[in-house]
Amino acid sequence: MAKPSVSRDAFRGLFAFYAAKAHHDHNDVAEDLLLKLFGSSEHIPDGLLELWSSRTELVGPEAVGNIVSPLAHQILGGVAQYNHASDFLHRLLRELDRDVH
Repeated sequence: MAKPSVSRDAFRGLFAFYAAKAHHDHNDVAEDLLLKLFGSSEHIPDGLLELWSSRTELVGPEAVGNIVSPLAHQILGGVAQYNHASDFLHRLLRELDRDVH
């Protein structure tokens, strides 16, 4: 099995970045949710990470950023909540599919 171009640690870093933002903004609820996602991202299936890697290569970093940022801000704003990092990743993949089509 080939190593995904987006590593698990890089994906986990996304949650750490937004958790730090929530901490800075004194948003304890969002910080807790993001730290939960950070922890659960250790258990994202490799196949899902590989799918994420292939999709992000297709659409490019700017399009990915345009999708990731609003979804992460939904967590910060209390609009969205995910039970596991893979749930968030599935949502990202659905949005990438919509953006491509």
